[in-house]
Amino acid sequence: MARAFSPKVVTANDLLEGDVIYLTEDDRWSRDLSEAELITDEAHAQVRLLDAARQANKIVGAYLADAVAGENGLEPTHFREDFRRTGPSNYAHGKQETSPQPRA
Repeated sequence: MARAFSPKVVTANDLLEGDVIYLTEDDRWSRDLSEAELITDEAHAQVRLLDAARQANKIVGAYLADAVAGENGLEPTHFREDFRRTGPSNYAHGKQETSPQPRA
């Protein structure tokens, strides 16, 4: 029996800077998960992943990550994606210094 499709976002790393980025509905790449396109249809998700894979001059390692619409915008459902979104957990630096989202 096939598993039910769960909502996803397309994520990757910026080719030059290495930052975690998310594909937006208007085909931009954003460093902010709240701007990502939340995809609820499996076929559309595969098309968007193919769109991302064609941008090898901008990104590397595109894949679909589970996400949900939360009270404060999109939220990852797996701790790995939360780490990717917020950066290293050992001390505040980089994007943790400027992020408005508190770390749990």
